[in-house]
Amino acid sequence: MSSENSHGSQSSPPFAQKNAETPEIGGGLPVIQYWAEHTLSLEGYKLWKTLFHKSACLSCSWGTGGQKGGFTNEAGEKLQRCMKSVEAISAEIKPAVPKQLFAQQTIQQLQQLSSMQADRLGRLSVPMILRAGKSHYERISWEEIYEIAVAAFRQPPERVASYSSGRASNEAAYVLQLLIRTLGSNNLADCSDLCHAPSTTGLKQMFGTRTSVVSLENLKQADCVVLAGGNPAYNQPRLMNELIQLRERGARIIVINPIMEIGLVKFGSPAFPLKSLLTGSEIASLYLQPIPGSDTALFVGIQKALLQQNLVKTDYLQAYTENWEAVLTQARSADWQKITETCGVSQAEIEAAAQMIGTSERVVFGWGMGITQQQNSVDNVFAIANTALMTGNVGKVGAGVMPIRGHSNVQGFGSMGVTVELRPEIQQALEQLLGRPLSPVKGYHTRHLIEAAAAGKVDTLLCLGGNLYGANPDSTQAKQALGQIDTIIYLATKPNLGHFHGLAKQNTIVIPVLNRFEQPYKTTTESGNNFVRLSDAGETHLQAADLIPEVEFLTELAARLHGEYPVNWRQLQNPQYIRQLIAQTIPGYEKMATIDQTQAEFTIGGRILTEPKFSTPSGKATLFTTPLPELELPQPESFGAGAGLVLALITARSYSQHNTVVYKNGDQYRGMPHRNCILLNRLDAESSGLQEHQRVTVQGDAGKLEQVEVIYGAVRPGAALMFYPEVNVIFKARTETRSGTPAYKRVPVLVQAAQ
Repeated sequence: MSSENSHGSQSSPPFAQKNAETPEIGGGLPVIQYWAEHTLSLEGYKLWKTLFHKSACLSCSWGTGGQKGGFTNEAGEKLQRCMKSVEAISAEIKPAVPKQLFAQQTIQQLQQLSSMQADRLGRLSVPMILRAGKSHYERISWEEIYEIAVAAFRQPPERVASYSSGRASNEAAYVLQLLIRTLGSNNLADCSDLCHAPSTTGLKQMFGTRTSVVSLENLKQADCVVLAGGNPAYNQPRLMNELIQLRERGARIIVINPIMEIGLVKFGSPAFPLKSLLTGSEIASLYLQPIPGSDTALFVGIQKALLQQNLVKTDYLQAYTENWEAVLTQARSADWQKITETCGVSQAEIEAAAQMIGTSERVVFGWGMGITQQQNSVDNVFAIANTALMTGNVGKVGAGVMPIRGHSNVQGFGSMGVTVELRPEIQQALEQLLGRPLSPVKGYHTRHLIEAAAAGKVDTLLCLGGNLYGANPDSTQAKQALGQIDTIIYLATKPNLGHFHGLAKQNTIVIPVLNRFEQPYKTTTESGNNFVRLSDAGETHLQAADLIPEVEFLTELAARLHGEYPVNWRQLQNPQYIRQLIAQTIPGYEKMATIDQTQAEFTIGGRILTEPKFSTPSGKATLFTTPLPELELPQPESFGAGAGLVLALITARSYSQHNTVVYKNGDQYRGMPHRNCILLNRLDAESSGLQEHQRVTVQGDAGKLEQVEVIYGAVRPGAALMFYPEVNVIFKARTETRSGTPAYKRVPVLVQAAQ
C-alpha cells in the first residue's frame, strides 16, 4: 500500500509498478517534440493559420478558441492549446483522398484498414455511394443524393432515425432535431448515449440540471478536486493546467482510477515552461485505485467516514435537500468489510479521502467515463453527488459537480434537443413552433437504435459525424444491424471504419462536409462548462472539391421534405436565422438572438450554481440511496475453458486518440507499443504463468482477439486495460437500464497463453 510523505500526500499510488517503457511524467518534452515535428513541417503554415483562427477547438470540451483567439480560454488566459488540438487539426488539413482510390479499392480491401489507416487516407472531397451488390464506392450527383434521401425519409416516422457526434455546430444540431421531429420521429440517437448519458440522467433527477454546475472561474477557486474515472492528462490536457495551478495554491487533488495514469501523478505542461515542463508538476495528493465498477461502494465508504469524523453538513442538508436522512442511514449502516472488499480500497485510504474532502471549504467533484460506462453508472453519479451535498459543496462559488465531457460540442447537441429525453420547456416551444404535439412515441437512444435495426425496424439512418459502427460494443452485431437498414447517409470530413463496415442494405451514401474552421459563416458550440463559443467563418484548403456545409444539406433536405413548414428551411441556410430560433426555443440560450451583433460569447443561463437553489419542483436537491454493486467475475468454465485468468477489462483510448480516431498506434505513457496489447498487473500475470511480452488470447462473451501482447503496468490486480475500438469485437453490450450506456469499463474476459 501507499505511504504518506511529509506534505501529507502519498509517496506513490497503491499499485504503481509501471513498466520500464513508461516515462516519469506525463506530458513534458514529447509534447514539444510533437508540436515541433508538425508546426515546422510542410503542413506548418496551414497548421499555424488554423491554430490562430477564431474558432472553437475540434477536440475535447475543455478546448479553447472562439472570439477570444485560438490559444485563449474563456477566462482570457493565453497558451492554452494542447497536443490533442494539434492532432485534430493536422488530420483535417490533410490533402483530399486521391480520386482514384475508391475506384481502385474494393470494399473488401477497405475493410482491412485499421482506424488509423482509414483516417490517414485524407479528407473526403466528393460525394460517394455504395449501391447494393456493388464492390466499389462511386461518385454520385447531388440531385440523385436528394432523390434517394427524400424517398428514404418518406418512410413511416418510427422507421427513420439519426445518429450524431459532437463534431458539428449547435446550428447543425438544432436543424437536425427539428428536421427529424417535424417528420414525426423522436429517434435522435447521439454519441452521448454511449458516454455521459448517466450524468445527464442522474443530475436531472438530483438538481434539475443535466450539465456541470461549475464554471472555469469557479473551478479556479476550489481547495480540493475529486477526479474520478477520468484521465484528462490524455483526453482533456487543458484541464491539467488548472489542476497544476490549484496544487500550487495549496489545493488537494484526489484521483480515483483503477490504473495509475502517470500524467495524473505528475504532469509537465508546456504552458509553464520554467516550472513544469521538464520536471513535471505534482497532481494527485491522494491516488485511490478501486476495483473497476466499484465506485459506488467507494463513495458510500467516504460518506460513512465523513459521518464518523463529524464532517457532514447536516444544517445544509436540512435546509436545501430532500431524502438526505435515507442516504445518511445507508452510509451509517454500511459494513466496512463489505465496502472495502467490494471496492478494494483500504479503510485507511477511504478515511484519508473523507478527511481531505470534509475539511476543505470548497470541493469540486469531477468524473469521466470510468464512472459513466458501468452497469450501475447512474448510481455512481448519485453517490458522487450525494457526497458533494453531504459536505455542502453544491451551490456555492468554488464547488460543485462537474462531468468532464470528451467531445468539443457533445453537450451542445444535447442542449439543442438532440436527445431522446427532451426537456419539457423545449418540447413546449417546439410544439408551439410546429403547431401540433410532438410524437408521443419515445425515440431510440443509440443502443436501442442498434437493436431496432437488427430487428428490421429501421429503414433510414442519417449520421451527422461520428462512427456508429466503431463506437458500439459487439462489432459483429453492429455491422449486421446496420446491414438491415435500407439507406444510410453519412456526413463526414474524413473516412472512418463505419464507412467500410457499417454498410446499408441498399444505398450507403458518404457526403463530404466542411469542418468547423472551414464553414463559410459563423457557427457556435458549447463547452463542457456551459460556455458558448462563436467561431468565425473560414475557408477550406481543398481546391476543386465538392464539399458542403452540414447546415446546407440538412436544410435543403428538410425543404424538399417539408416545403416551408414549419419554417422557411432554405432561409435557415444562413445560420443567423437558426440562432434566432435557438434563442426563442432553448432555455438559457436567449443571448443567441444578439450574438451576431455583439460577438459576445456567454455562459448559458441557469446552469452555474453559486447558491443552493435548484431547478426542481421543490427548489431543493434530492439525494438517492445507492446499493453497493455485486461484482463477481465468471469462472473460466463460462468461457468454455478449463483454466485461465479471468479479469475485469477496462476499454480505453490510447494517448494519441480521439474517440474512435487513432493518430498513433502505441501509447508511450502506458508503455504499450501497439494496439494489440493488454496491460496487466505483474502479480496477476505471474500467478497465471504469463510473462511480459508473451502473446495471449483474450476472450469475451462475443469473440476473442489472438496474439495479444502482455504488457506489465500500474493497474490494480484483477483489472486490465485494452484499446477501443479494436477490442469492441469481443464483448456484448451490458447496459445501464436507466441511461442505456454500455459498461465498457468492466468487461469480463478470459486471458490464456496463445496456442
